[in-house]
Amino acid sequence: MKKFLIALRDAIGQALDHDVLNTAKAAAYSGMLMLFPALLVLTTVLAQVPQGTTMMGEIRAISQQFLPGDTMSLLQSYVLTRRIHSGPVILSATTLSVFAGMGMMLSFMEGFRRAYRLRRDAWSFWGRRFRALMLVLIALVPLSLATLLVVFGHQIEAWMIDNADHELRHIVLILWRIARWSLALLTSAAVLTAVYHFGTRRTEHWLRVIPGAVTATLLWFPATLAFGWYVTRIADYSIFYGSFGAGIATLVWLYITAFSVLIGAEMNGTLFRRREADVTASVQLDTVTSGQ
Repeated sequence: MKKFLIALRDAIGQALDHDVLNTAKAAAYSGMLMLFPALLVLTTVLAQVPQGTTMMGEIRAISQQFLPGDTMSLLQSYVLTRRIHSGPVILSATTLSVFAGMGMMLSFMEGFRRAYRLRRDAWSFWGRRFRALMLVLIALVPLSLATLLVVFGHQIEAWMIDNADHELRHIVLILWRIARWSLALLTSAAVLTAVYHFGTRRTEHWLRVIPGAVTATLLWFPATLAFGWYVTRIADYSIFYGSFGAGIATLVWLYITAFSVLIGAEMNGTLFRRREADVTASVQLDTVTSGQ
């Protein structure tokens, strides 16, 4: 734990030198452009399936635990309560989400490059964009699985409670909810591991980037809950920003998310340089020993 805290301290120090604050702003801006069209497409698709109403209710319930309260009101007013049947509108929203997601990944990749102190020309212009597009698709796979867990989690929970003994019902409920949250956190760490592994020119083993993924997840989860509590109980963005308050709160939440991801990358970069320093010291020691 002591080594981890020291590495985290060094990573935060390096993050300030690598201008992570501004990089996180760029990623959050692209994330804002991606979020609402993506939710529009998702809810429109879910509305066409037999269990669409139940699925959307589950997504609303789980979103309320992460997104600020004003953001949920905005989503329900402008996105979740609408049914778009126009093919061109859905196509346009999907295209916008993909390109905005690619822009967010490009911002992350720039942060990863700085974390590992790589050259700017590590990738070609089109190579970076192709890799960013692939990262969007790679991240969608585990996130889709997590969405399925959220959607069908309530039904599974109800089935387990109905089939459990009366005395064990509360225990089953607690264990299942712990399992759901644990799997959600593991999915988040898995997505970040894939993004860190493929999002940098410095090829490292999967196990080498897990510390950064765990760090980012552990930072993001409590920070998100704390920000949601702050917005709900204390802050009122509408006083300062009026009707734009919900959008501002969402943008701040995306900034927190982007900052956590970049801090995880800085952690991986810090650990990478430490390993390189250890290897260099070992080689020098072997050279001195063999010379004697």
